Amino acid sequence: MNTADQAFIKIQNQRVVLNEIIKHYPVSRAKLSKITQLNKATISSQTATLIDKNLVTEIGTGLSSGGRKPVMLVFNKNAGYAIGVDIGVNYILTILTDLEGGIVYSDYCEFADPSFEVVKPIIIERIRLVSSKAPDSPYGIIGIGAGVHGFVNRKQMVLFTPNSKWRNVDLKKLLEDHFDCPVLIDNEANAGAYGEKLFGSLKNCHNGIYVSIGIGIGLGIIVNDALYRGTEGFSGEMGHMSIDFNGKLCRCGNHGCWELYASEHAFYENLYNLKSKEDITLEKASKWIQENDNETIEQLELFGYYLGIGLTNIINTFNPEAIVLRSNLIEANPIVLNSIQSTIASRVSRFVHQSRQIYISQLNRNATALGSASFMIQDFLKGTGQLKM
Repeated sequence: MNTADQAFIKIQNQRVVLNEIIKHYPVSRAKLSKITQLNKATISSQTATLIDKNLVTEIGTGLSSGGRKPVMLVFNKNAGYAIGVDIGVNYILTILTDLEGGIVYSDYCEFADPSFEVVKPIIIERIRLVSSKAPDSPYGIIGIGAGVHGFVNRKQMVLFTPNSKWRNVDLKKLLEDHFDCPVLIDNEANAGAYGEKLFGSLKNCHNGIYVSIGIGIGLGIIVNDALYRGTEGFSGEMGHMSIDFNGKLCRCGNHGCWELYASEHAFYENLYNLKSKEDITLEKASKWIQENDNETIEQLELFGYYLGIGLTNIINTFNPEAIVLRSNLIEANPIVLNSIQSTIASRVSRFVHQSRQIYISQLNRNATALGSASFMIQDFLKGTGQLKM
């Protein structure tokens, strides 16, 4: 066996050992040998390397099964920190996480002008703020992941954001020029789906759909435990699926797009027109719903109806195990699920099983930022073989 092959095998073994420590810690070397089927010498060598790299630590002894008490190993989740950013049409949510995705610090900022020239310095400022909150660690900030509400291609270029009018924005280069760490840019729904797959409602699903509902609608699609991105990276833009061929004109140039009827923006716009142009907030709408205000309840049911129309198409197309809905409005008013479910039940094929298929996001507004940070954590852990001691 040549030197290159030996080096490759060592790196692969190290990844296997680290992954099993992360899954099972606290765990002994003997237990790792049984789990991985690697011999004790290899386990001893690889754990020593991981300890030298500050990714694994010893925490004392465990219970004996008849001999010397085993020394227990744990993953050092504080060896470094990741930053996740959710860049919305009128807000930026930035979080700092440890290497297990635990949120250490969170910052939320709203703005009125969504143009890139206005938002650009805000993004830099908020990331710097969150970065400054990271505790001292061997690897510092291991990466920045950002989810953007728009079309992001496989080269991580933001080609277009329908609701904030960004065009051909190289956000990856901007962040790399300002911060000395790896950067990954993705569509916000992809990042949200990844977060739910790792930590939320899609954790035990092989095939699932994440639906982000806000000013627009975007989908993150999990197929066979992996994100489906399409040929150019634009999969999931089903907010622009036509549900009314002669309907309203959308910002994307099409007519009758789903998000014109089933987004939170559509709900608030309809309620605004009914309430004598009164400014509508989530808190105000939720209060009216709790008070059984007829107009508000009717609009909530209509919102659920149109969501159900689009979700029926999605169910018929993907036949997922689960659909996760990420919406401030739905999370605050889960009663709307009744309208969604009844619409789906009346339209979907009778052969499609509906039991427990629609979930509300477990991660709530953190889904995209947490998924974005997790992209960087996974890349970092995959590259541990190349990390210097």
